[in-house]
Amino acid sequence: MPRAELNPGEIQYNATVLSGLINLDKPPGLSSAAAVNIVKRLLPRGTRIGHAGTLDPFATGVLVLLVGNATRLCEQVMAQPKQYLATVKLDATTETLDPTSPEMPVPMTAPASRGAIDALLPRFIGLIDQRPPAYSALKLAGQPAYKLARKGKQPELAPRKVHVYGIEVIRYAWPLLELRVDCGRGTYIRSLARDIGQALGAGGYLTSLRRTRVGEFRIDAAVSLDQIRAGGVEAFLKRGLIRTDDTLRFA
Repeated sequence: MPRAELNPGEIQYNATVLSGLINLDKPPGLSSAAAVNIVKRLLPRGTRIGHAGTLDPFATGVLVLLVGNATRLCEQVMAQPKQYLATVKLDATTETLDPTSPEMPVPMTAPASRGAIDALLPRFIGLIDQRPPAYSALKLAGQPAYKLARKGKQPELAPRKVHVYGIEVIRYAWPLLELRVDCGRGTYIRSLARDIGQALGAGGYLTSLRRTRVGEFRIDAAVSLDQIRAGGVEAFLKRGLIRTDDTLRFA
């Protein structure tokens, strides 16, 4: 797993400035930037805020917000291992590899068997080469790939090394395959859905995606935007920091 080079007490909090981290459960239909802007409007003017690791608008789950002096923890938090619950539809695909674009059926002679899936998944575990989706924020010649894709140009994105720690089948009922994925920074679950489907001779796109963990931030302890609006930002800021081996713990 990635190792975070950070010592306890590294952040020096200014008592007059709100600082800390928030474990937000991002709702569907909202970009990560839009979620940040909603919370920003609840903060004193001039307070810095950002997030550690983008979630696509259709996706839900843990989005770590960094407030005040804690914004300089961004790289360390992004380096933490992540966990997702993903539902892959295998009899079709979409241009964006998610439900935000029209479905395109993929004809098959027979549904993939559970045995074939179990035999295939180990191929996608470990340090693997993964080609990012065309609709991503990665830049080519200074332009985000998704902007090129929207213009009808196929971005040529080179495969990158990513670390997938584990994939577990939660449920399989053709054509829907539900997976739990533990992975490192930079892993695209949409690409994983595409590649698993292609290896099965099928389609493959995400119908749903929920991030359930970023390091020690877990979904069962996440708070909603409504809770933050009702209770105020300060009530949900996590300020303490302890490093244990390669894990950051916040309290």
